[in-house]
Amino acid sequence: MREESLLNRFNRWRISHITDRQFILILSIITGFLAGMAAVVIKNSVHFIEQMLTGWFTEDYFNFMYIFYPAMGILLVMIFIKFILRKPIGDGVPNVLYAISKSSGLMKPHNLFSSVISSSITVGFGGSVGLEGPTLATGAAIGSNIGRVLGLNYRQVVSLLGFASAGAMAAIFKAPITAIVFALEVIMLDLTMAAIVPLLMASVTAALTSYFFLGQNVLYPFEITSTFNLNNIPYYIVLGIITAAASLYFIRTIDFAGKQFARIKSWVVRFLIGATILGLLVFLFPALYGEGYSSINSALEGDFNYIFDRSLFFGFRGNVLVTLLLLLVISLMKVVATSATFGSGGIGGIFAPTLFTGGHLGLLFALTVNHFNLGNIPVSNFALVGMAGMIAGVIHGPLTAIFLIAEITGGYGLILPLMIVATISYALVKIFEPDSVYTIQLSKRIDIITHNKDKAVLSLLKIDSLIETNFKTISPDASLGDLVKVIEDSTRNIFPVVDKNDNFLGLVFLDRVRHIMFQPDMYNKVFVKNLMFMPTTIVQINDKMEDVAHKFQHSGKFNLVVLENGKYRGFVSRANVFSKYRDLLREFSEH
Repeated sequence: MREESLLNRFNRWRISHITDRQFILILSIITGFLAGMAAVVIKNSVHFIEQMLTGWFTEDYFNFMYIFYPAMGILLVMIFIKFILRKPIGDGVPNVLYAISKSSGLMKPHNLFSSVISSSITVGFGGSVGLEGPTLATGAAIGSNIGRVLGLNYRQVVSLLGFASAGAMAAIFKAPITAIVFALEVIMLDLTMAAIVPLLMASVTAALTSYFFLGQNVLYPFEITSTFNLNNIPYYIVLGIITAAASLYFIRTIDFAGKQFARIKSWVVRFLIGATILGLLVFLFPALYGEGYSSINSALEGDFNYIFDRSLFFGFRGNVLVTLLLLLVISLMKVVATSATFGSGGIGGIFAPTLFTGGHLGLLFALTVNHFNLGNIPVSNFALVGMAGMIAGVIHGPLTAIFLIAEITGGYGLILPLMIVATISYALVKIFEPDSVYTIQLSKRIDIITHNKDKAVLSLLKIDSLIETNFKTISPDASLGDLVKVIEDSTRNIFPVVDKNDNFLGLVFLDRVRHIMFQPDMYNKVFVKNLMFMPTTIVQINDKMEDVAHKFQHSGKFNLVVLENGKYRGFVSRANVFSKYRDLLREFSEH
């Protein structure tokens, strides 16, 4: 009670002294800092675990511990989730999108820490996934729960969720511009101009927090040495096509593997199958261990020995053909290892695996062209642009892809090839797969709402809150005289006919009985079952509001009966739906 009283006093003081816009600006800075700290904690935790487990490995000898480490980490995560947390954690970005679409932007309090703990253990022990998704989910949970505690409205809660997500992204990559683009392109619903400044503040604050605790270097310490050459445009077009095909393979593999693992009812069996696949892949190809950013950095520096280090193939170092073959296998197997990590119970994201795959495909393409004298193209540039192609195709975020690679390289010297590859990859993937890897699972269960404001508002309307129950019901065995008595006591002109168990049998309209209701001699001769009819359009309690709107539009009716498993629940009216829609739209869009 004391905490509630303090919160109420604070809210009264805040309303009197601080405008809503100023308050949101302050909260954006706070959420940006906290999201930045979440990124710092998760990054340092993974680095500590990985160094503790593998720091003593020698480069020229394979180590069987690679088989067991991932399984140990995922088992620890399963114990944490099932016996300590006792609640599902959910995937990173899809979890955020679900919160926006179906829970009014509210995320569970355990998301403040559960993703940090579980993903740190998963990745630190070798799970072949990324940290971006869990960090974004943690940041989003921070913004969401701050909004919930302070009693903010839906628009403000979702705004804070988006600000914190952008802050997490900015902190991970030290790329605040990319974070803003990501929030606009992937996370946010319908960002107004009033939200731009808070979004900037959250991103900058988070990036500065990350710089302070994690150092000045960006993710890939890379400088462009080969500028854009017009003669290389055909090669970039081909790379765009390759990354589009790889993106489609990535999305479909993740989706297919997820369905297969979901069919296995026992979590123990899922764990054993997934952990075995993952352990064997990491043992054969140690570059698949964890996020894989260190491998990408080595490759960009021209050092490809990492694909041979600590593996059975160490003796083939320097063999170009074996190098090309291993790059191809590693590129394809990264998504399999990621799927096995998720399927066995690990927690992580797909952003890092996407970058890993794109970088290696770019390297493979450039090395192949140069080795077989098909051209002379800059290897590092094509590795970077390959990452952009994969990001654009896999998450359906071409702008995020372009700005991310441009920003982490410290300049925009590759902006044209980035645009070429990202655009081609995104456009081709959209033809064959309308859903991104983030939304493909959720879209089969719910409506994902992004920048479609009408769909967003309709999705937020709930049939339960719109049902009107002040309609007088009547039995099918009642006489016309009984019906007249009900009509005299009613303010409505529709009368649902139900049996003693509330099973819906039909409707009686006042207009259809008006011609006989003033004939007393008919009162005991005509019965309700002779007057009722079954309507052609009925609303089920679990119908989506978008479907209800279509039913109103196509039927021309002003009231539709609502049923639940055949039982009468009430009516939903066109006027009430439209009124609630306008109120929510005003709240949704106000500045």
